[in-house]
Amino acid sequence: MKPSLTTVLKLLADATRLRILGLLAREELAVGELARAMAMSQSRISNHLKLLRESGLLDERRAGAFVHVRLLRGEALPEDLWSAIEARLVHVEGRADDLKRLEGVREDRRKKSRSFFDKVAPEWDKLGSEFKRGNVRWRALAALVPADLVVADVGCGTGYMARTLVRVAARVICIDHSSAMLEQARANLLGHEERVEFRQGELDRLPLADGEVDAIFASLVLHHVPDVVASLREMRRALKPDGSLVVTELLPHKEAWMSETMADLRLGLDVTELKGRAERAGFGEVLTDIVEDAYVVERPGGKKAELPLFVLHARAAPLPRDAANPRSDVLASVPSPLSTLTR
Repeated sequence: MKPSLTTVLKLLADATRLRILGLLAREELAVGELARAMAMSQSRISNHLKLLRESGLLDERRAGAFVHVRLLRGEALPEDLWSAIEARLVHVEGRADDLKRLEGVREDRRKKSRSFFDKVAPEWDKLGSEFKRGNVRWRALAALVPADLVVADVGCGTGYMARTLVRVAARVICIDHSSAMLEQARANLLGHEERVEFRQGELDRLPLADGEVDAIFASLVLHHVPDVVASLREMRRALKPDGSLVVTELLPHKEAWMSETMADLRLGLDVTELKGRAERAGFGEVLTDIVEDAYVVERPGGKKAELPLFVLHARAAPLPRDAANPRSDVLASVPSPLSTLTR
């Protein structure tokens, strides 16, 4: 049953709940992360979340032992009502401190992920690069026809996708937030130095200038990122007009152990939901395809599991006027075309 406007307004009259929604409007957070950003106990946060969830103000997602929540705009909380409230959150006591602590949460996520991939980089080609058939890489490349393109491989890992991209693209920019993964990719791509660059950076703040690349490939990386839409928007920013985005991803699965063992934040992605997120991030002509391939992982205990895959292909739609200006911080930090990662 849809809650009345009176019920929703009563819930929003509480400053703590306003602060919670203010954070969850920015991005999806695990309950423990939210408690840390609010500097409150998890039990106290959970009590507020229960009320918000029962009133239809939250969307909840489980990944293994973790529960992730985000603000749900819609019938219970219309977009125009929330926009008016959000514009005034700056006046709510504690809001500024919440945002500072949220940035700390984000940075810890990055450090944890970088640390994990730095540690496993030497073994990743054995641990995380096995496929049942191996044709997903070629299905992704089917969307890339011209041979004169500048292509970014974001979340490149040890260069599994880049090893194929370098055969068909004029230049490949490998991006990962793990320096050890990039060093392993460099070793795997020996002999292609003239056409490959290596840049270290996060997916939600890509080390690419506005409109720098013709195509972006994101292979099995979005289930690792905290904010999928923010990462997709960054990819849209870095693409030339009408540039191509190609994503390969896992379909939803139940291998909960991967959250800890392989640093997965999501147990796969829903095809329809990702299509909608890509459209919200500024992409058009979004097409999806379930591929006849599987990502093969070894469960604790030695038994292997085959996880189904899909490919998403989209075109960069025109950017709105307010998003047309280059990001000066990105332009200042992007390496020259001939630069490579140094340690």
